[in-house]
Amino acid sequence: MIENSSLSQRTACRLAGISRSAYAYRACPPNDAKLRERLLKLAARHSSYGYLFLHALLKKDKFVVNKKRTYRIYREEGLQVRTKARKKLQRPRMPMEVPNQVNQRWSMDFVADQLSNGRRFRVLNVVDDYNREMVGQLVSISISGRQVARFLDELILERQRPKTIICDNGTEFTSKAMFFWSQETGVKLGFIQPGKPTQNAFVESLNGKFRKECLNAHWFRSLDEARDIIDQWRHHYNHERPHSSLNYLSPVEFAQQAA
Repeated sequence: MIENSSLSQRTACRLAGISRSAYAYRACPPNDAKLRERLLKLAARHSSYGYLFLHALLKKDKFVVNKKRTYRIYREEGLQVRTKARKKLQRPRMPMEVPNQVNQRWSMDFVADQLSNGRRFRVLNVVDDYNREMVGQLVSISISGRQVARFLDELILERQRPKTIICDNGTEFTSKAMFFWSQETGVKLGFIQPGKPTQNAFVESLNGKFRKECLNAHWFRSLDEARDIIDQWRHHYNHERPHSSLNYLSPVEFAQQAA
């Protein structure tokens, strides 16, 4: 309009609907050469630093103020710090063969519940996979790998040492305390594949019965009361309760007949 119709810049901008400042604007590409060079040197010296750390160093040297500018050059130069991918736990599939004698293989797992005041507690269930007998239960507010190892030592003193104990990949079972316990006792720890609880089916089945028949049937006012009621249920389960997979015998009766 300015060239063809000889209109003034003011009139042409008004008719076109743009501001005169926008029309007169001329881009001034930033000179990032020195900033880019300094950023590359800092990145080479501090290879583990992300762009925020590098930006702080650049800002201290008065190279840059706006972190968006630092990030733009950081991306253009491909300086992103590669985050180490989380190591995926690999476990071989555990064959679920039924053992043919008592104390050949145990299984263990945790069950959580809470007292009447809302405080949570945990129960470690240990079962003999042959006759489905509840070998022992450890009841506590929190249970570490060291406590698991001590509890298993107590069970072994009362019974014969098992060849294998099947468990999941919880931090208590994969702890250093359990690793050294396995080395010292010669009991193999068999870890199931992550996300495959059916590979530990014996104790999973027991956990369901325990929750339905004991935990869900009572309110516990204290941890001592919980231990007492759980001990009573374990005795009933082992000596009196019929088990369908054992021809409706109790676990202790089944073991006595098989002996």
